[in-house]
Amino acid sequence: MGSLFRSEEVCLAQLFLQSASAYSCVSELGERGLLEFRDLNPKVSAFQRRFVGEVRRCEEMEKTFSFLQQELRAAGRAPGPCAGSPRAPLAREALRLQEQSEQLAQELREVSGNRASLRARLRDLRRYLHVLREGQRFTSLPAPLGSPTRPRARALSEREPILDPSLHQHLDRKINFVAGVIHPWRVSAFERLLWRACRGYLVASFVEMPEPMEDPATGEDITWVIFLISYWGEQIGQKIRKISDCFHCHVYPYPESEASRADTMTGLVSQIQDLSVVLEETEQYLAQVLDKVVVALPTWRVQVQKMKAIYLVLNQCSFDVTEKCLIAEVWCPVRDLTQVQDALRQGSYTSGSSVECFVQRVPTSERPPTLIRTNKFTAGFQSIVDAYGVASYQEVNPAPYAIITFPFIFAIMFGDVGHGLLMFLFALWMVLYENSPSLRQATNEIWQTFFEGRYLILLMGAFSIYTGFIYNECFSKATVIFPSAWSVATMANHSSWSSDYLATHPSLTLDPNVTGVFQGPYPFGIDPIWSLATNHLNFLNSFKMKMSVVLGIVHMGFGVMLGIFNHVHFQQWHRLVLELLPEMIFLLALFGYLVFLIFYKWVTFSAADSMVAPSILIHFIDMFLFTSNPGNLPLYPGQVPVQTVLVVLALASVPVLLLGTPLYLRCRRRAPRTGHPAPVAAEEQEPLLDGQESGNSVNTTKEDVESGGHSRDAEHRDFAEVFMHQAIHTIEYCLGCVSNTASYLRLWALSLAHAQLSEVLWTMVMRHGFVGLRYVGGVVLVPVFAAFAMLTVAILLVMEGLSAFLHALRLHWVEFQNKFYVGAGYKLSPFAFAP
Repeated sequence: MGSLFRSEEVCLAQLFLQSASAYSCVSELGERGLLEFRDLNPKVSAFQRRFVGEVRRCEEMEKTFSFLQQELRAAGRAPGPCAGSPRAPLAREALRLQEQSEQLAQELREVSGNRASLRARLRDLRRYLHVLREGQRFTSLPAPLGSPTRPRARALSEREPILDPSLHQHLDRKINFVAGVIHPWRVSAFERLLWRACRGYLVASFVEMPEPMEDPATGEDITWVIFLISYWGEQIGQKIRKISDCFHCHVYPYPESEASRADTMTGLVSQIQDLSVVLEETEQYLAQVLDKVVVALPTWRVQVQKMKAIYLVLNQCSFDVTEKCLIAEVWCPVRDLTQVQDALRQGSYTSGSSVECFVQRVPTSERPPTLIRTNKFTAGFQSIVDAYGVASYQEVNPAPYAIITFPFIFAIMFGDVGHGLLMFLFALWMVLYENSPSLRQATNEIWQTFFEGRYLILLMGAFSIYTGFIYNECFSKATVIFPSAWSVATMANHSSWSSDYLATHPSLTLDPNVTGVFQGPYPFGIDPIWSLATNHLNFLNSFKMKMSVVLGIVHMGFGVMLGIFNHVHFQQWHRLVLELLPEMIFLLALFGYLVFLIFYKWVTFSAADSMVAPSILIHFIDMFLFTSNPGNLPLYPGQVPVQTVLVVLALASVPVLLLGTPLYLRCRRRAPRTGHPAPVAAEEQEPLLDGQESGNSVNTTKEDVESGGHSRDAEHRDFAEVFMHQAIHTIEYCLGCVSNTASYLRLWALSLAHAQLSEVLWTMVMRHGFVGLRYVGGVVLVPVFAAFAMLTVAILLVMEGLSAFLHALRLHWVEFQNKFYVGAGYKLSPFAFAP
């Protein structure tokens, strides 16, 4: 049975799927999300697999869906949400789905095409009508050709052409017209070219259309320019038409007589009315088709995606000799084997097959993937561990311990009741409204990070409130929950504090040796009187520094002790004696003894003899030098011999840690060859190197396999590699104990930094709001408080909170997890349809 403390037991299994029911069985397994399929055809390209045709059919349907999506987007509509989670369609249902989608897409293409052609025709008729109306105004005025005074007409020449008297007879020829519309950006170039090509033997009139119309090329509404050109001569007319074509003008026939133009306009009005009615009916029918798409598209898309995923999984299976049965290899949690068999039975029943599919466990030497089931509360803590490295198979999982240690270590650096309460309330709001769609579906990455870690932030805020009460700090101010244990009145009664003395001494010293001045420790946390003391920082420095060292050594020792569960579970009994025991002796003999000295000094020495209390730091230095300092009195009798023995034990544990495991493994390998095999359990045959899979040893050579044993050279190589690995581990652990202990001093530094920033912010900002006591002071307090609140959130909550979070993350990854956690596994990725 798996749990959060260790990954679940996962086995390799084979699925025997009948060809007729394989699709339904894989669909049922995808709905339940139990198995991770392995590719049994790694050397076969994607185009040569069995179900490549079905995958292509799914892709063709996805293209059809993309077209429907584009049409909806063009119409300003969006598909509705998918109702529930539709199951993958069966083979016969898939054909019907493909037929319906293609029929709907074809219908949509036809209706959209008809609407586009109707719009273009209607737009063309309206332009023609405007051309005739504007031309009617121009040609109905009785003025001679080429007159510069004609309204709305503009001669292209600055003066009338001077004609030869012999050519006056040509003026009696018939006058022709070219009319149409042109894009406003092309008018000036069009006009210049007409002048240069026709030498001024024409009169052109340009006027803007009364209403804007759509440009077919861009889809934007523009105000077209209507032009009417009068000329005589066939050659001039041909030039004008060619130039109009070059400028993409829309040229329309212009009747010669006024009566013909009136009849044409009447006919155009009738056609426009008829086309408007037809277009309105087409729009209504198109809206009905789009309504069908809006309803059906989300469900179709989910079904086809599931169907494609099923065929991709089936492509990873192999066929038996008769090609009537598909064989799949899967990683499966042992506890889910019953559900897998039930899913196969349900899939066979759905497909109508009379032969049931079944699952069978397969022995393997490969390392299975890691599966740790989480919920919405533990997922955030597990993601912190997985960011360092996924746990090796059935390795101790640090996540359940991080649920307590991570928020607590964060709170040590972020201890403040006010700041912790704000963080707690923010996380509580996210927790209470976690099912709100607006919070879950937000696209902002930073917000998603906060939302996924809402329970982590909730505990961080709660623990910060707790440590804030210990530090007795609320927005950098002390709170008097219990009466102070220090009595100023008693000190005044037992001292010679005269008026002159008080006037010349701004600071007064409370002597705890005077009876009644110090009445015992504060019930909980730091006494509030320390917030008024000038040596407040010195006191907190000593307290928080020792607290950081104590908590750090306890945290590291706990990490080393967790290695016991790994060694016992994998039955590596020699590592309990040859690795874990020397590691604990080295850590406790040196740094555990330091914790003992801290507590011993706290318990033994009081305020009465505090002046003669020895220095722990000097004693610790003398311990490594095997000497004693006459100026630094011993803490207890026989301290020097005890310290000598502890250092010798710590130094003696180093060669055991360095040579114990390599020599043991070498002796165990030699035992069968000498005729004295050692009784070793099968589970104890662990790999020589961490992360190495049993049965696939990187130390095994081809000659070893062929000869059936290890050659002498291979044995020396094995021992050298194991020894090198153990030497690196020994150096890293011994030096790490020193550096990691110093690393925990960041708890002290970050805690003091947070307290000082809070105090500076209160002094520099909020304090100025309490200067005035009249109405003006109340008015000033509003913007001052707004600035204080904004800076508190931006600097102390966001920036300082992020800094404390990163430091707590480092302490867990480097100082805690490397004592027992390898993190060389890979996650189980079950085949599951996303909800």
